[in-house]
Amino acid sequence: MEVAKTRTRELRRTYSRVVPGASGRVLVVDDNKVIRQLIKVNLELEGFEVVTASDGAECLDVVHEVAPDVITLDVVMPRLDGFGAAAQLRADPRTRHLPLAIVSACTQHEVESGIEAGVDAFVAKPFEPAELVRVVRRLVERRDRERREGAPAGRGRG
Repeated sequence: MEVAKTRTRELRRTYSRVVPGASGRVLVVDDNKVIRQLIKVNLELEGFEVVTASDGAECLDVVHEVAPDVITLDVVMPRLDGFGAAAQLRADPRTRHLPLAIVSACTQHEVESGIEAGVDAFVAKPFEPAELVRVVRRLVERRDRERREGAPAGRGRG
């Protein structure tokens, strides 16, 4: 588990432009519009294609349409929190192997709950943009490597 070093509300789906030659597609899930935008901009500057969702329920609504390589999840969100979304993603055979990163305060309880839900990495708020990018890039690279080797990416449960 990796713990690197923000708190979070509005329901509105936003999609990024398609980035030719993108390093990977990331679904960023956070209820705070400013945080979503901050994460989106930092990842796009590093060549990632970014799609955003405002809570865990919206994440589950769009995940199959978006087909992300990595999902970042805030913990405290309306309708469905990050742990609930992670658990449902892990329970679905189509998404059980997607790498998941929690981007939150990362208290001891959050880390323990995240591990139990099958989360792969943690980025503690307030985060350094370079650290966030490093964690996401590592997860995308690991997923690509595991795809080439025929092994599933992500911790997955079940």
